[in-house]
Parts: sequence; C-alpha cells; structure tokens
Amino acid sequence: MVDYFDFEKPIEDITKNIEALNNTEPKNQNLINNYIEEKENLYKKIYLKLTPWEKVQVARHSNRPHSLDYINNIFKDFIPLAGDKKFSDDQAIVGGLAKLENLSIMVIGTEKGNHMETRIKHNFGMAKPEGYRKAQRLFSLAEKFRIPIVTLVDTAGAFPGKEAEERGQSESIASSIARSLRVKTPIISVIIGEGGSGGAIALATADIVMMLENSIYSVISPEGCASILWRDSNAVNKAADSLKLTAKECFNLNIIDEIIPEKPGGAHRFREEQYAILKEILSSKIQKLINIPLENIIEQRNEKFLNITND
Repeated sequence: MVDYFDFEKPIEDITKNIEALNNTEPKNQNLINNYIEEKENLYKKIYLKLTPWEKVQVARHSNRPHSLDYINNIFKDFIPLAGDKKFSDDQAIVGGLAKLENLSIMVIGTEKGNHMETRIKHNFGMAKPEGYRKAQRLFSLAEKFRIPIVTLVDTAGAFPGKEAEERGQSESIASSIARSLRVKTPIISVIIGEGGSGGAIALATADIVMMLENSIYSVISPEGCASILWRDSNAVNKAADSLKLTAKECFNLNIIDEIIPEKPGGAHRFREEQYAILKEILSSKIQKLINIPLENIIEQRNEKFLNITND
C-alpha cells in the first residue's frame, strides 16, 4: 500500500470511494470509471504544481525505487563487486558489472534500503570513506576494460559520524570527484531521489547528469538550512524554496543536463513505467557517448564543471 501525502488528500478520498464501490454488488462500473478518470486528472493537476517542499517529500517517499531496484529491473547479469581493498566493504554504495541491452556497463549507486533491516544494512544510503574509495576502484576497473559508467544517486549526504571523519571522509569525496574528472570512459549520472551535498557530487560528476522529475539536489537539506539560517526547524518550506533544489531549478541553473519525466503520482506509484523510461533514456545516451572520442569526452567533462563553478 502506498501512503498518501497531505497534499494528496483529495486523491486518497477518491481511492476510498473506488475501493468501496468495488466491494459493492452489483458494481456501478460507470461511476467507478468516472472516479478513476477524476483521480488521474487530480494527479496531473496536483503534481504539475508541487512546491519545492512537496518535491522533497516525494523524493524521500519510502516506496520510491532505490538504486538496487533500478539495477535489478533495468540491467541484467549484474555481478556485484565489494570492498575498497583498504578497509572494508561499505554497503551504502553498491556497484558492479552488468549488461544494458547487449552493452557491458559498470553501474554504481547509493542504496538506502527498502525496509528497516536493509536500511540499517545500507546505513540509510550514507556512505563512509571506504564507500567512496570502492567507487573509485570501480571507476578504475571500468576505465581498464573501457566500459561506460552509470551512477545512481540517492543519498541525504555522506555519513557524518566520527569514525568517517577519522578515516578521511572529505578527502575520499574530493578524490572521487577528481577521479571522475580524469577517468577515461563515458559517465552518466542519474539522481533518482535525494542528491545531498558532497556525498551526492562524489558520484554525480559525469558527462551527462540527469534528475528524475521529482528528485532533489542541494548543498544541504531543507531542515539543516532552516536550522542554520532561521534557527527554526519549522522554516523548511522557506528553506526548500531558497535552495533551488528541484529538477527544474537545477536544469535552469545548468547544474544538470536533462530532466527525466515521471508519471503524475511519482515513481513510487508507477515503478515499472519508471524503469522502462530510465532504461530507454540510458540506452540512448550511452550510445551517443561511446561514439565520441575519449579525449573530447574528458575535455568536455572538465569544461562542463569549470563552467558551473564560474557561473
């Protein structure tokens, strides 16, 4: 069952009416069809005008597909690879070799988990230094075998704990960004949910950066921003507006290259459709990138991010 947000209350009411009619004999199919049409129109109307804070809520929905969901439903023959060969295996970052259509791919993603047991296992998608060093190792492996890289970003940020700082959290993020800029193979990054701060940028330094329509990308969470700027945790709406964190705003600021559409109602309600949309777009983008000379790709990638900082 998918939970409803406060701003979806009219849709929830219609859904209850449809369920009640379906349990009534004889069924009034015409009335049910009218309710279904009204529900679809409401989804379009509501999701066309979501506020930045409402987008944050959608991006964080517990049923929204995570990295492993996309990996298991878009790619085939996935072979997970583990460890950074220095400390341990950080399961907040998953990655390995896979096939997209008939093309070999290195796919890497931050994984939040889908229920409490897996969320704890994957540390809620918050990576430690060994996670980013694992990503760097997989970057190098992809470069060695000349296969494209796809990264899936869904994290509130890098793990802020004491042990992560002691093991060089900031250095590992910076090294991942630097490695991404140098790696001699095409990179595509997709922000599928939350893209939080440096923990996201470490995997989102790519030739093509895309965001799902209802995902977010920001330097800090709205809650953190509200507590710092206004010293008021209730100022999250104002903070979300100020951060320019929606896909549309990031596109307008040239931070990302493309917005991937979602059906009205969000990827958490239409998972299969979202897998198909992303698979088609990834296949098309990778085919274009692999036809560009590597020297040009690296030069364009570096210019792209230099231009962002200059703007």
